[in-house]
Amino acid sequence: MNFEDYRGVWVFIEENEGKIAPVSLELLGAGKKLADKRGVELGGVIIGDNVKQIVNKVYEYGADVVYIYDEPIFKDYRTESFMKALLDCCQKHKPEIILFGATSTGKDLASAVATDLPTGLTADTTELDVEEDTGLLLASRPAFGGNIMATILCKKYRPQMATVRPKVMKALSRQPGRTGKLVEETIPLKEGDVRTKVLEIVRETTKKVRIDEADIIVAGGKGLGSSEGFQICHELADTLGSAVGASRDVVEAGWIEHHHQVGQTGVTVTPKIYFAIGISGAIQHLVGMKNSGLIIAINKDPEAPIFESCHYGIVGDAFEIVPILIDQFKVALSREEASHARKV
Repeated sequence: MNFEDYRGVWVFIEENEGKIAPVSLELLGAGKKLADKRGVELGGVIIGDNVKQIVNKVYEYGADVVYIYDEPIFKDYRTESFMKALLDCCQKHKPEIILFGATSTGKDLASAVATDLPTGLTADTTELDVEEDTGLLLASRPAFGGNIMATILCKKYRPQMATVRPKVMKALSRQPGRTGKLVEETIPLKEGDVRTKVLEIVRETTKKVRIDEADIIVAGGKGLGSSEGFQICHELADTLGSAVGASRDVVEAGWIEHHHQVGQTGVTVTPKIYFAIGISGAIQHLVGMKNSGLIIAINKDPEAPIFESCHYGIVGDAFEIVPILIDQFKVALSREEASHARKV
């Protein structure tokens, strides 16, 4: 391959019902840093139906150019139709790097496109960098059960592709009124050419705790000893009106459902406050919560790795410390409620 033919950093913009997925805005921020380092344009790729309305927002969050496929056939996500559009765009404009959110849609599309191009794909990336001179993408992710960080390279093929976990990158501040170049594309694709059909979209009816959206998370680990011991996390969370998180060991032990799991094989979170109770701080857990605003760790082992990553650490027995915190938070909250009532 002639690498000189490939230029630019792209972000696949995931859209649903007129709203851009937050991870796409985060990737525009990460992509902008890579593009600036290489001295190239940052592009956003939008595929959908009636999606021109989001173009300006993509500019405002960092894109210099937007490639758009806006046709009724792209109304609902289907691997085959979106793959053909993105392949068409790649063949015409030859990007050097393409980034996708590590969502169900992003991972599905990225793997299909990488196979057909063909090129390499690094999945669930948590750190990105690029060699300024060579353009080699340095995509890092936890490996071997989270015990090491591996940096994966794609030396022989272009474009270089990676899916990136939500919440690990930061979006740029929005610049209202910022504009860029619009490239409108189309492909001769008819409904009969697509083998899958969307018959119905059924909205989720079960109510799960969305820990990825919580401002405060109380997370517990195997240091709590048992499912009964883990209940102190629920008690503290109930007091604070927060979500409950857990380490992988806790989920595998059956103390709580998988959608509460924080870490490499769970959810990446960025709450304002994160309580890590009885959590040792293995790298596979840290990668899922290290960008929290304030991390408070409670562990009776003074050598626990979590203390190297927290803002405040308490060495001691969680079953003695957490009840004290609960009592003090209740006092503080009752005072706040009384103060609010007086003002009203």
